[in-house]
Amino acid sequence: MYEIDFAEFPSTSAAASGKFFERAFGWAVTPYGPDYTDVRGAGLTLGFQSAADEQTSAPLLTIRTDDLAAAREAVAAAGGVVTKEPFAFPGGRRFHFREPGGSELAVWCPDA
Repeated sequence: MYEIDFAEFPSTSAAASGKFFERAFGWAVTPYGPDYTDVRGAGLTLGFQSAADEQTSAPLLTIRTDDLAAAREAVAAAGGVVTKEPFAFPGGRRFHFREPGGSELAVWCPDA
């Protein structure tokens, strides 16, 4: 069995990035000194985007939720910046955001 269980992102502040995910999603944060923080609490699936007009400049993790509106509110309340408002795609809806350390991620909700 092969399972991806870790993804690493560059950050301008590992502590701020960790605090963001703790506040927004309730995930566990473990700081390893001033320059590195682990955040645990979610599973991971990979997708590959080949449409040039849809690609992000760096890897993009997506976080699944059952309530997209509540997730968007949590991201904003925790200090995230929405970079792409909620939109439909085959299978669901999602929005993109940038966390305080500068990484862009997305939150998605499957169709009912």
